[in-house]
Amino acid sequence: MRKLKILVVFANHGGCSYYRQLSPMQMMQEELGDKVEVRFNDNPLEIDPEKNYQPPPEKLNDMNWADIVFVANILKYGGPYTARVVGLAKQLNKFVHFDTDDLLTDLYEEHHLYKTYQDNKLGDITKFCYHSADLVTVTQVKFAHRIRPFISKCLAVVKNVIDYKLPAWNHPKTKAKFTRIGYAAGIHHRGDVKVFNAIPHLVNQKVGRENVQWNFYGHPPPEQEKPKDSWEAKVWPEYMSQLLRGFKGQKNYNIHYALPPDAYGRYYADMDVAIAPLQMNNFNDSKSDIKVAECSRYKIPLVASNVGCYDETIINGETGYLIDPDAPKSEWVKILSKLCKDKKHRIELGRNLHDRTKDLFDGRRQAQHRYDLYLQAMKDTGFKLDD
Repeated sequence: MRKLKILVVFANHGGCSYYRQLSPMQMMQEELGDKVEVRFNDNPLEIDPEKNYQPPPEKLNDMNWADIVFVANILKYGGPYTARVVGLAKQLNKFVHFDTDDLLTDLYEEHHLYKTYQDNKLGDITKFCYHSADLVTVTQVKFAHRIRPFISKCLAVVKNVIDYKLPAWNHPKTKAKFTRIGYAAGIHHRGDVKVFNAIPHLVNQKVGRENVQWNFYGHPPPEQEKPKDSWEAKVWPEYMSQLLRGFKGQKNYNIHYALPPDAYGRYYADMDVAIAPLQMNNFNDSKSDIKVAECSRYKIPLVASNVGCYDETIINGETGYLIDPDAPKSEWVKILSKLCKDKKHRIELGRNLHDRTKDLFDGRRQAQHRYDLYLQAMKDTGFKLDD
């Protein structure tokens, strides 16, 4: 069999594209160079916005070259552009793979993109892509069940993966005399931090502020800061007003700037415990367990809301702790206080998590499985490669 020619159509260089397309397919190219050839293009329709020009379909270099056109989420040129890529790929008799790590058909009202999706009918465009694609992939089983009615052909769960060969995932683990609790979050968790409202203050009271340090990662770097009246600029001040409620006396927390997707792994070298508070809604309940992959690498336990698919790998008291989304704050306080006081238990949890998941999220170990998925999906849909 000749090499599969895969065109990766990515939206941007942010975290979603990085973990679902850019990094996994780069690893596939490196690990399976005798089986695949991969190209990356964020504008496969070759539109020139300044000249308002698009070549005819037969002149589109990468689209005509590919066997597989791999599209994820809504592309940066908008919903209609995304639908056009998928539709044209089918017109050109390509195998279409559509992927997403977010539930785009059922955004909750508090999400900052809710109005954008409603006004531009992006949920309907996503359903079109689901229906038109030969293969749709998502990050976990509950997510798959939610979109199953919109799928016409193959549907599969594909985990986020990490390139553990990168320096960021091989940083020396640091030590401290106190317990370092880390929360790594982007700018899309405005509702979720309410779950953790004032808990750092309560844990400080329980264990003594000299015995714990809070580290909040993901603040936009200065050069990326938006105008002060934009929603992006308001996010982190809102985070801190929730997280630090009740804080008094000597400061025992730090706020760290965000790093690029291929570099932020080093955050975890400076953590002893990681947290993932989430409110319950269909969007969050469809989220991936990428934080498990991150914690596992550095052998640190995760304490998370029992939302999404964390229950696939987090076993209470064995690999971390899950907290019911409706549980009182005292449950978070009790568990985090225990982990601050019991170093031996903390270390054991982290080791167990690593042993349980070390291969599950390793992109290089998973490359062959992804290749096999393509072959099976092509067989199931009757897709034939040109000679």
